[in-house]
Amino acid sequence: MMLAFAAVAVLGVMLRPLLPIDETRYIDVAREMRLEGSWVLPLKNFELYTDKPPLLFWLINLVWTAVGAVSGFAGRLVGPFFALVTLAGTWALGRRLWDNATGATAAILLAGLSVFAAYGGATMFDTLLSTATLAGLWALISALGAPGVNRWAWGGFGLALAFGVLAKGPVILFHLAPALLAAPLWADPLCRPVGRDIAKGAGLALGVAMAVVALWVVPAAITGGAEYRRMILWEQTAGRTVQSFAHARPFWWLLAMLPFALFPWVWSPSFWRGVAKLRLTDRALRLMLMQAGAGLFLFSFISGKQVHYLLPELPAFALIAARAFLASGTAAAPGRWSHLPVIVLLALAGIAPLALAVRVGDAQTAALLHPLWGPIGFALFCLLLAALVWRLPQLFGLGLSGLGLVLGFVGLIASTGLGPAYDSAPIARQMAAHQAQGLATVTGRYNSEFGFEGRLTEKVQVLTAEAAPAWLAAHPGGLLVAKCRDVPTLDKAAAEVRFFYGHDWCLWPGR
Repeated sequence: MMLAFAAVAVLGVMLRPLLPIDETRYIDVAREMRLEGSWVLPLKNFELYTDKPPLLFWLINLVWTAVGAVSGFAGRLVGPFFALVTLAGTWALGRRLWDNATGATAAILLAGLSVFAAYGGATMFDTLLSTATLAGLWALISALGAPGVNRWAWGGFGLALAFGVLAKGPVILFHLAPALLAAPLWADPLCRPVGRDIAKGAGLALGVAMAVVALWVVPAAITGGAEYRRMILWEQTAGRTVQSFAHARPFWWLLAMLPFALFPWVWSPSFWRGVAKLRLTDRALRLMLMQAGAGLFLFSFISGKQVHYLLPELPAFALIAARAFLASGTAAAPGRWSHLPVIVLLALAGIAPLALAVRVGDAQTAALLHPLWGPIGFALFCLLLAALVWRLPQLFGLGLSGLGLVLGFVGLIASTGLGPAYDSAPIARQMAAHQAQGLATVTGRYNSEFGFEGRLTEKVQVLTAEAAPAWLAAHPGGLLVAKCRDVPTLDKAAAEVRFFYGHDWCLWPGR
């Protein structure tokens, strides 16, 4: 199953474009850091980028150094690599807490989670954070497994914290602090250290984490200036928690998304029969329940929410689900009628794109799903997945259905207008041809959507709509690229219009 996951991830990198705005932005930040030799301060559009720490960008550049070129394909393998590390770590943790059968089953379950397969193949920070969370749990179990202060284990916990901070920031504490604070609920009282020793060990871990992170934060804060210090030390952490400036959603949103985020496993009656047989006397089970539940609870209180924020909690869910399937005793039996909910969902997923392509009233939306052989092939593929759920042993049938659904969507993107509609390369190439004469855009925030594909070496000027006509007049041979609706002062007929990322974009040449 891990090999199947790797194959789907690599095919995704090969067949789909960099997805705006996250993937296009992150890989271009890495490229600009390399281009400018700015290894301490991340750059976006050749200005300081304060939203994220640098670890992902460092790793992408490490891959580029190894292959000897700035390669989109090679750089995009960093995220899938850490997804595979997370799968292996889940297997190892299940083997440590219970037995090899639990670990292997959990790895299959995690690989078959559609949301993990989708985000695990993307160029984002969450698989790195998942790896850091698993490493931190492993070290914490060792630290709390014997009396006294296990300096090596607490030091390892600190390194995991540092890795998480450098990957995505202090949010790693949301994933690891609950397990530490809830130690009395899961650590064996006959073995765990006394409270004073736990406090000493936690202090040691925090010191190690701060020392490692300081190797980047101190020079970054000094060279980046006061505004950079404010953004990385406060705005990107407390700011997102209290008042999100992106992805603000209500408290219940993540809970409402769980049935989709945990497809296909929570739609299986066997899973719920197994859950009913689990007992909270199992301390390892308590740890995993707390780990999964605390993350969901804490992120529900945060203003900004995205489903992929919960990726580090998915290994804990996979381990719980593994215990449930093993307790049900049906993992090796064919699904048949017991998995009718999953079969129905697969059928609906297969029919939906075809129905939209044929019946939707908006011609532009319908064009995204043409030619029709793409949706037809996707529908047939979903029927094949449904047959696997019916015929194969439950664990493998469901796992292949969840993983296969992601592969099917990748194929749908590659075979229809969805791929070109989300591909920044056509606009980026035209921008590259004009960059010597000047490039500009009109937007609230330019996210460097075109920098990597265009290999741009010049800054894109961000203008107001009112300033656009004067800029065009002052830059003959330059190019203004913006959503057509954002520049009503310019004649749309004088521009080349391209559909990208859900909008018509106008490309106005300088006069």
